[in-house]
Amino acid sequence: MTEPGDHPLVAAVKPLVDAMGAQMLVPEQATADDVVLAWEGEDVLAVRLPQLADSLDHILAAMERRHGKPLSELDRKTKQAVVRTLEARGAFSVRHGVETVAGALGVSRFTVYNYLNRENAAKSE
Repeated sequence: MTEPGDHPLVAAVKPLVDAMGAQMLVPEQATADDVVLAWEGEDVLAVRLPQLADSLDHILAAMERRHGKPLSELDRKTKQAVVRTLEARGAFSVRHGVETVAGALGVSRFTVYNYLNRENAAKSE
C-alpha cells in the first residue's frame, strides 16, 4: 500500500492536509520529519509537511482561488487585506516572503512594506 486507505481518520484530516499543501503517506513511508497519526493505538497515516516556501506558494494559490482571479488583478484595498491575512499567517517570516508576495500582487516590495507599515501603525493607534 503506497497511499493511505479510506480510514475515517484519513477522511477527517484530508481537508486540513490539502489546505496546508501537505502530503499524506502510509505510516511505513514516514521519515523522522513526518507526523504519524494514530487511531486507537494503530498508526494510520503519516503527514509530510511542506517546506515553508512551498506553503507560501500554496497559500497564495488558495487566495487566488478564493478571489476568483489573479491577485495582481485585485484593487488596492483588497491587496491590502491580502497582505494583512498573509502577515497573520506568517508569510513574511519566510525567506523572500515579501518578494514572493509582491510578485503575486503585481506590486513592488516597497508597496508591500507600505501596506505592512500602514497596518502596524493603525494597530498602535
